[in-house]
Amino acid sequence: MTHHYPIIYIRGFAMRASERDETAADPFCGFNVGSTVYRAVESRNKLADKMVFESPVVRLMSEFQYQHVYQNGFDIMDGDWQPARDENGNVIPGIAPASIIILRYYDDGSDLLGDGRSRNVLEYAQKLNEVILTVRQRVAEYLHNGQQVMPEADFKCYLVAHSMGGLVARAFLQGAPLGLPHAYTEARATVDKFFTFATPHNGIDMLGMNVPYWFTAAQANTFNRNYMRDYLNLGNLSPAFNGRVDLIPSSAFPINRVFCMVGSNRGDYEVLKGAVRAFVGHGSDGLVRIDNASLWGVQTDPHGALVEGSQQPAATAYAYRSHSGYFGIVNSEEGYQNLTRFLFGDVRVDVYLEVSSVSLPQEVQDAVDDGRTLEAGYQFEFRAAPKGKRWFLTRRQSVEDSPACRSHEELTQPGHGPCTVYLSSVFLAKRAKVDKSPALSYAMAFAAKVPDYVIERRFWMDGHFEGADLFRGTAIVELTPPADAASTSPWHVKLWWLNANIDAVEAQVLFSANTPSFDIRLPFDQPDRPGISGCLRLTVQPWA
Repeated sequence: MTHHYPIIYIRGFAMRASERDETAADPFCGFNVGSTVYRAVESRNKLADKMVFESPVVRLMSEFQYQHVYQNGFDIMDGDWQPARDENGNVIPGIAPASIIILRYYDDGSDLLGDGRSRNVLEYAQKLNEVILTVRQRVAEYLHNGQQVMPEADFKCYLVAHSMGGLVARAFLQGAPLGLPHAYTEARATVDKFFTFATPHNGIDMLGMNVPYWFTAAQANTFNRNYMRDYLNLGNLSPAFNGRVDLIPSSAFPINRVFCMVGSNRGDYEVLKGAVRAFVGHGSDGLVRIDNASLWGVQTDPHGALVEGSQQPAATAYAYRSHSGYFGIVNSEEGYQNLTRFLFGDVRVDVYLEVSSVSLPQEVQDAVDDGRTLEAGYQFEFRAAPKGKRWFLTRRQSVEDSPACRSHEELTQPGHGPCTVYLSSVFLAKRAKVDKSPALSYAMAFAAKVPDYVIERRFWMDGHFEGADLFRGTAIVELTPPADAASTSPWHVKLWWLNANIDAVEAQVLFSANTPSFDIRLPFDQPDRPGISGCLRLTVQPWA
């Protein structure tokens, strides 16, 4: 069953007082910004394509009947707020569950509504706690035909955040006020799903260095990993991951209820006339590096120590979008589609690459057999697009600095079986179908690129063709739910490569408490040298 719980939106970082003023003056803090431009290719020398995206707020209201909660010029956190009235002037108590609430954490730090002083991320987390509890109360007050719609005991909410807003949410989910470890427990239990747009989960790096701890201007050290380790309560876990902080323990929030939307278009991030993107460098959205923008879930024992081998990636998708601006990730069709499919979709598909073997050019193999050292980095591209659409649900390409990467050593470790690489997650929704077919369908394009072979620290040029593929193919995925929607009826899953002499793979899947998900594998093989063989593994599960 799909629920339309309240969406609490948390915007990103505003460094200068003028930016905080702009945020305070905007009722929806940027969630109401749309766009009419789209880059189908990575080149900025070509004109953008026209694609009208009205804004997340407008689309959520028109497609899912969400409502805002402002009344008579007041927010629900204001003491003078009063509920809406119907066409006869009667009070409609509370707010509907399908409401959009903005965490207005920059109001107090603006010159327009406050003292112009930025606050600490921990203060913003406390404010989020207060907002959630207030929203729960207001939703419990809401009546439809005289009946309570959602009692406090049944209340849930969605957290949706852009950039630093995701760190505010994580400080709430993972941290706590000093000396009050259980202060947020009640509100945390109400969070059903957590979605982030371009959040620097592992901090922000410029010129190859993490933002320093001493850089406290406007709380910019919020993105320092040492400080993040403290306010995210990762002191016991971060050292085991070389100081990384893109971790969320299962005791704080389940990783399978988290989605990370990652941008890869640095070229259109125009802050400070492009200086910021120059400092951040390639492999970013202009501000946040791609490898810092997703999350990993980990299991801990009762003492808070890491359970070895428990790492699991959050659902992640990639888009050729910049951190913000005309080509920004929040004001994009790709971001919105992933958001709504994650919140309200019907099927979840996590896509993994399993590499069984790789072969080298004969001359390179001879050098390895002679005991010479080899360095080779493999790049894996992946795209997924639903039927009848102009955009991708996820887009990982080498030219956009977003492929999955593994070394030759990682792919060929003896005795470890196939090397598994997480590629992306795709959520499908029945309401998004474009034809009468009962199947939920999408195409996925996969490519394994020929690496640069480096022998004894010298690039091997003989036989090298830049941009060549070890394997490239496009597959179709069809997921057909049972016609009667009964839990005792199976799903039909079918996938096949286009233009390849490989049989389609089909399965009847009956999901149950004992079988909540199902793995189906689509093999591929390039037997010639250099070559690769393996499969794409799709983990399919109903979603709600």
